[in-house]
Amino acid sequence: MSTVVIEQRKKIHPTMFTLWVGIASIVMMFAGLTSAYIVKRNQANWVTFDLPLVFWYSTAIIIISSITLHLSLKAFKQREMSRYRWLVVISLVLGLLFIVTQGIGFNQLWVKGITLTKNVSFSFLYVIVGLHSLHVLGGIVALLLLFANAFRAKIRNYNIVPLEVISTYWHFVDLLWIYLLVFLLMIR
Repeated sequence: MSTVVIEQRKKIHPTMFTLWVGIASIVMMFAGLTSAYIVKRNQANWVTFDLPLVFWYSTAIIIISSITLHLSLKAFKQREMSRYRWLVVISLVLGLLFIVTQGIGFNQLWVKGITLTKNVSFSFLYVIVGLHSLHVLGGIVALLLLFANAFRAKIRNYNIVPLEVISTYWHFVDLLWIYLLVFLLMIR
């Protein structure tokens, strides 16, 4: 009997497996985009540009949101539901704030004349960071669902899987943003 239990613990949940497959495809997409960026930057019409300071603030915000989401997972496991709920709220607000700061950054770029269609180097920036923002929006939708479930009148089932899946995805988009920011700063 104990052998069966051990065998079951080694298996990955199907939802988590699906998430990892999705993450692998997202990694391949961004690897392709950043590779194309490297190749295209050797063209004669490539223009370098500086990223607005607000992108650094957004980086701090998404890192903090990742920490608060991790702490919410820990609180859920310890059945500290009040703490769990507030950490979910903080994570959601920080996720929304990340999107707002990204919008401010793009607005600052636009005001400087760095527009989507002006130059291929600007187009790459908008496509790469814009696609990341879309993935963050997907994470925010998941956080909204988590928020709705956290504040239901009564939690009947302490199923950790949805929280683990959302947390893993959120940490992934956090790491992806850090990679993209470093990439855009180093490869100009």
